[in-house]
Amino acid sequence: MASFGFFALVLVLIYWVNRAVILFDQLIADGQSAGVFFQFTALSLPGVIAIVLPIASFAAAVYVTNRMSNESELTIVQATGFSSYRIARPVLYFGLIVASLMAVLVHVVEPLAETGLRKRQAEITENVTSRLLVEGTFVHPTNKVTFYIRDISPEGELLDLFLSDATDDDVETTYTARKAFLVKGDTGPQLVMIDGLIQTLNRETENLTTTKFNDFAFDIGGLLSTTASDRINYLELSTLALLRADEETQKKTKRNKAILVQAGHDRVIHPILAIVTALIGFSTLLIGGFSRFGVWRQVVIAIVLIMLLQLVESTAISEARKSHTMWPILYLPATLGFIASFVMLWRSNNPQFFAARKRVAS
Repeated sequence: MASFGFFALVLVLIYWVNRAVILFDQLIADGQSAGVFFQFTALSLPGVIAIVLPIASFAAAVYVTNRMSNESELTIVQATGFSSYRIARPVLYFGLIVASLMAVLVHVVEPLAETGLRKRQAEITENVTSRLLVEGTFVHPTNKVTFYIRDISPEGELLDLFLSDATDDDVETTYTARKAFLVKGDTGPQLVMIDGLIQTLNRETENLTTTKFNDFAFDIGGLLSTTASDRINYLELSTLALLRADEETQKKTKRNKAILVQAGHDRVIHPILAIVTALIGFSTLLIGGFSRFGVWRQVVIAIVLIMLLQLVESTAISEARKSHTMWPILYLPATLGFIASFVMLWRSNNPQFFAARKRVAS
């Protein structure tokens, strides 16, 4: 567990730094404070930790087994008559402890963190919208968007408004209005313009179309890169809700049943993989026996096995997202991992079987 904690800390820091760099560019460039940056990174940590814990479990099992092999402890224990299955029992207990920690993380902590992250994004959106209310200054909330108001009346009216939207490569639209109001709608902030003109320039045909209006409502939230989506993130839902994936849940999340079911089973499988990785790391090194050159060949084999399991897992996820009836394939990586571990433990427990075969072949 001490080795596991060390490897988990190192891996979390590596993943966290990569994630933090992306968030830093997005938030600080958008004018947010360092406090907001740390809040977002803290809320994203549960997802990062869930990714690295199986890897840390594997690294800890390999490190401890390699150390015991180099110090001849494994050889001594095997000489006393302990079977490979008996020696693997503490590794299994270790994997169960890590799996329990991961179960709490993926079933409880991670959904709560996702909910907090969505709410914080909604608050950020309102702050970004409020920054548009700057008198006499051209404001660029996002790339290719320009916003300008001459003055703000005591009643909250935006006087002499100008809005240029060039986010579409083919069409550029310019809105001007004598006055406008910024109100909160069901889908985000709405800009209600009074007595204005819309000018639409088609860059391909170079045609300019103008439209006068008495009043016009514009969804300004769509122009803000930090606007939170109105849909619920399916990662916020409980595991039971994901496994059920009823029509109401699909409608709220705007995700099909296959994706929801896959996400639910992934939460069940992920803790199991922590047990699998620990057993693979231990059983692979156990088949090498004692050697003054170490067990680096077995370490390489263990890493290759983990990479193959990751490849199978990625393929299984891709297939499971095509149909909700394909969810059993998600358990294939864990099943193969347990089988491989059992085979290697049996191999280390029955070396005379392979020695006899070699003598017969010679």
